[in-house]
Amino acid sequence: MIDWPFYNRSLVRRGEILFSYDYLDTWDSELEVMNKNKMGKPFLFPNSFILAVGYIRYSFQLPYRQTQGIIDATKKNLHSKSPSYGHICKRINKLNIDIKKDDDDYVDDLIISIDSTGIKVTNRGQWMSDKWHKQNRKGYLKIHVAVDIKTKDILALDVTDVKVHDGKVLKKLVNQVLEDSTTTTISDTKSNKMVIKIKSALGDGAYDSNANFQYLQEKGITPGIKIRKNSVVSS
Repeated sequence: MIDWPFYNRSLVRRGEILFSYDYLDTWDSELEVMNKNKMGKPFLFPNSFILAVGYIRYSFQLPYRQTQGIIDATKKNLHSKSPSYGHICKRINKLNIDIKKDDDDYVDDLIISIDSTGIKVTNRGQWMSDKWHKQNRKGYLKIHVAVDIKTKDILALDVTDVKVHDGKVLKKLVNQVLEDSTTTTISDTKSNKMVIKIKSALGDGAYDSNANFQYLQEKGITPGIKIRKNSVVSS
């Protein structure tokens, strides 16, 4: 039975953006402190403003260019021109933005997406490989990741050589997510332990194997894996 009032409150919390507009009142004084004895170009935007922009970007899961668009829409209230997306990226990465997730966000509807990408070991000999159309003998590394499709957080990661098939790593990635999803919160009065369950695992045709489907079934995870055209139902 679903607790509808609790469910409604959790949906409302997803739309909340909790930050203060106090930076407008302390804009000049904060910049004065930040630029004191600073070498080079002075700061144009205080850290409190960049922090608020960072929370906006996180809450709406926006790329940096769309984040700049939101700031441009409200630039009439700013003390100067709005920052570019490159400036926002540079400043946000230098700040320690602590995003504390509410316990209500930890529900058992986690959907993960699994995939891999390749990265070259070295760029040496790249010109010769392109000229003579020869394969780079140095090879590649493969980075396998499992991502929460809701928060875009990387939940599991594994690095292998190019000879390891993607389908062989699914079990290891899912195990990492299940192991790391057990969190313990310790305070002066209580200790809470929550276990997050994976609702579904998504992947392309490289993960289509009987072993992977059987493993996901044992874990109670619904597979969202693309099936090969010539697949048959196993007895």
